[in-house]
Amino acid sequence: MSQSALRTPPTGTDYPGKMLGIVGLIVAILANLVGFVISVIAYSQSKKAGYKNIPAMIGMIVGVILFIVSIVATIISIAAGMAVSGISGY
Repeated sequence: MSQSALRTPPTGTDYPGKMLGIVGLIVAILANLVGFVISVIAYSQSKKAGYKNIPAMIGMIVGVILFIVSIVATIISIAAGMAVSGISGY
């Protein structure tokens, strides 16, 4: 099924992966990698049923962005700690 063939569900109806997509979005903010995985599962379930799952898609995006930000922050923190303690990386 192509991306354009996915349909938006009518308002107030449930579809596979809807609640899991919302949970994935919330968890992606708190625990990025876990939330990303949950969002991918929810998106996959909805896609198989032929529905768009916007919360799951946003959860995937937020999870990846926050994971990258946390990696960069960790690298900067380690570099700053090494600079303050006088440890050389060479």
